[in-house]
Amino acid sequence: MKPLTLSDLPSVADYAAGRDAMRSLVIAAKKSRQVRIGENVTLLFENRDTVKYQILEMLRIEKTSDPAAIQDELDAYNPLIPAGSDWRATMLVEFEDADERRVQLKYLRAVEHAVYVRAGEHRIAVLADEDMERSDEEKTSAVHFLRFPLGAEAKAALRAGADLVFGIDHPRYRYETPISDPAVRASLLGDLD
Repeated sequence: MKPLTLSDLPSVADYAAGRDAMRSLVIAAKKSRQVRIGENVTLLFENRDTVKYQILEMLRIEKTSDPAAIQDELDAYNPLIPAGSDWRATMLVEFEDADERRVQLKYLRAVEHAVYVRAGEHRIAVLADEDMERSDEEKTSAVHFLRFPLGAEAKAALRAGADLVFGIDHPRYRYETPISDPAVRASLLGDLD
């Protein structure tokens, strides 16, 4: 998938006119782009459409049509678009209770680096927070940005029907989620060239 450019974005007025329809399409598409790992981690897999929607929403909220400001948004969000040989996801570490969340984020320090995908026999470690580190000596963040680089062998295995499993192997958080939903699998495989 190629990065978004200024010419890919509608004007503020055109977006406002079609916003409800686009929002409905993106919300429906996102249902097949979510993977829950255990009780407290969700991966939201991004693609060109989800990123475009996020940019348009930011521009709408900020009420901007300045080309330089729009380019700044494009520069910030384009790294979330998969490049054909990887998946990119926003990772949410979720605890409803704020006090529990504070405690758990301390225990889960560096959890973002313990995420992996298994494509048949190929286990691939995630690349987390490539733009900036979001864990420090005391805690991790509740939001991370992940990239799953898939080699040719892993992609071929998935296309041949190999099992697809996402997991976390952290001392305090060990879970695996096999992808059995055909819609999720098809949506993710659609990101690969």
